[in-house]
Amino acid sequence: MLEKTKVAFIGSGAMGGAMISGLLEQRLVAAADITAADTHAERCADVRARFKVNATTDNCAAIKGANIVVLSVKPQVLQQVQQELTGQLDANALVVSIIAGARLAGIAAGLGHGAVVRSMPNTPAQIGQGITVWTALPAVTAAQRGQTELLLGALGQTVFVDDEDYLDMATALSGTGPAYVFYFMEALIDAGVHMGFSRQIAEKLVVQTVKGSAEYVLSSPHHLARLRNEVTSPGGTSAEALYYLDKAGFRTAVSRAVWAAYQRSTELGSGRKRANPTGVPGDVSPDP
Repeated sequence: MLEKTKVAFIGSGAMGGAMISGLLEQRLVAAADITAADTHAERCADVRARFKVNATTDNCAAIKGANIVVLSVKPQVLQQVQQELTGQLDANALVVSIIAGARLAGIAAGLGHGAVVRSMPNTPAQIGQGITVWTALPAVTAAQRGQTELLLGALGQTVFVDDEDYLDMATALSGTGPAYVFYFMEALIDAGVHMGFSRQIAEKLVVQTVKGSAEYVLSSPHHLARLRNEVTSPGGTSAEALYYLDKAGFRTAVSRAVWAAYQRSTELGSGRKRANPTGVPGDVSPDP
């Protein structure tokens, strides 16, 4: 469905580069049909050398004749990009945004263009193991929705939602999710070092444990609670560890953290300032 489709990337950082890599590896788009734009000439040179695609520092030149335009810039430069691209997009072009917090209405209004998709990938997308949640304005056709699935599928799995509010929820859960996982892994590694393992061995044990556990969940038909109970013998080490996690309010802390991330995502999307530092009702702790 993407054969002979011209794709332009406005911004060729980590996520844009990951999508280009995925499209080429899966042979969804030919290198000659991809143009990457970036304000940094050295990054353009790097993208050109790595992927053999077209690269330019001129955003308007990049989107000329493009069927799909991917916006992968920082939120703070979106307005400038919109001003540059207004009136320059092909009338039938599809715009796909992977900009955190940028809402559909604002993107469409700023570009003067109705066929806009908003998506939220996460960092494992850089190795084709991400999950991307996306939604679209009514002007996006069925054919363009199919193109979006293929495009975002180059980053890993996809989930379509019909309500944009779910994008802010996804930002807090799967978008920010890798940070939670990495943070927990760091804590486990530090605990291993505290017990006496070298950091190298502790890291190897933790990384493989997390990877293996995730694969086990995917291969098992059982609920997570059952899998947890399988390794939690009465009076055993797992029971003791989980008791202390519950005593420390682990589940509550995770829930509050995700809620705070969700609130922050909605604030960023609306341009509102935070009512309190974390966005969690009643929380007035200082911003770290």
